[in-house]
Amino acid sequence: MPKKKKVSKLDKLRYKRVSAWKGLSKKEIDKIFKYAEGYKIYLDKGKTERESVIYSIKLAKKHGFTDKLSKTKDKLILSNKGKAVAIIYKGRKSILDGFKLVAAHVDAPRLDLKANPLYEDEDLALLKTHYYGGIKKYHWVNRPLAMHGVIFLRGGKKLEISIGEDISDPIFVISDLLPHLAYKVQGTKKISEAITGEKLNIITGSIPVSDEEKDAIKLHILKILNEKYGFEEEDFLSSEIEIVPVSKARDVGFDRGLVGAYGHDDRICSYTAITSVFNLKSKPEYTAIALLIDKEEVGSEGNTSAQSRWLIEILGDLIKLEGKEPTEYRTTKLLAKSYCLSADVAAGINPDYKEVHEKRNAPRMGYGITLVKFTGSRGKGGSSDANAELVSYIREIFNKAKVKWQVGELGKVDEGGGGTIAKYISNLGVETIDCGTPVLGMHSPLELASKVDLYETYKGYSAFFKAK
Repeated sequence: MPKKKKVSKLDKLRYKRVSAWKGLSKKEIDKIFKYAEGYKIYLDKGKTERESVIYSIKLAKKHGFTDKLSKTKDKLILSNKGKAVAIIYKGRKSILDGFKLVAAHVDAPRLDLKANPLYEDEDLALLKTHYYGGIKKYHWVNRPLAMHGVIFLRGGKKLEISIGEDISDPIFVISDLLPHLAYKVQGTKKISEAITGEKLNIITGSIPVSDEEKDAIKLHILKILNEKYGFEEEDFLSSEIEIVPVSKARDVGFDRGLVGAYGHDDRICSYTAITSVFNLKSKPEYTAIALLIDKEEVGSEGNTSAQSRWLIEILGDLIKLEGKEPTEYRTTKLLAKSYCLSADVAAGINPDYKEVHEKRNAPRMGYGITLVKFTGSRGKGGSSDANAELVSYIREIFNKAKVKWQVGELGKVDEGGGGTIAKYISNLGVETIDCGTPVLGMHSPLELASKVDLYETYKGYSAFFKAK
């Protein structure tokens, strides 16, 4: 048996990152894999922000949470227009003493149907789309697509649809140009210009109505929709229909250590946030809130986003449950006493594109949850930049709980950048730091995440909620 290498006193001074897989027992690995199975179901059940909220609420109710506000209930669910949700476990201390918040988002890059999308051209019926969030447009062509969303019919009846996920459903496709004819139209252009947004049109039909001359294929599609759903073309105007990849979350690699799926950004942090609240074995010291919000991918604008007043409304409800008035002064003071993990994914090092990362400060796949002190771009533009006191506080929590964690940033200084909801929460006075799971292929229809990073994210959020 080989002798253990002695570690010198000086060597102990080094900061080292070690793979989170190393040293795990079979029992621990089994627990990680089991947790990942629940997460894969969560992804498959929630292809849109609405579906993610519905499934999150369903899981919360299974764990004893209620959507009925009551002084006698400690486990609460609050929903915002069906597109955002807060899972709350009231603490032993008053809400006025502050709270612990893990804030993630449930929207993901996708294609949305335009308000008046259906048309016919060259013997095909098509739907016009407008992409949502930062996408590479070439990712979305020549791949099976599904249609999810809500439609309000004439008279106000609500219709929920999901077409394309079941093997018996039809799928939808954006057809790309064949390479034989693409040289001038696409081949000489920048990759970002080869496919334009106005060419992301979905083929939705090809058979004409026999007794019509004009728009016979379009009319056939409308006839099918009317017979099945009572749908008229004007109903597109009162619809939110999202186009997403047809895919199930799958294990990746011979060792099955990665999960490949659409929507890791940011449903991986949403799932770990809510399950860390569900699995608190006793009442936390401070009120624990998992906040899943909408619209992060388009700048957090709107009344279901992190920039909305909804968090203030939630706090007002919690203050009232204690029999006090939620004055502006009280709310401002409690925000200043509170802590938030802005739960969003980090950009793991891609071995084929190492040159965009500064490797000493870039997160690695399989090395655990990632603390990102600042985001933004270039000169930290658009970043909240967590203070040293907060980093120290979170670091001590993770180390005490034996959470495997690493530091990260979004690429080299002048390479690009991006933002999260951290600045909107910190602008309220809450001590906030970005903290989430590294992924590969961010914003693509098939992102990759490590199962051990998923589990360490869950452990990290759990430790944060339990800490005093």
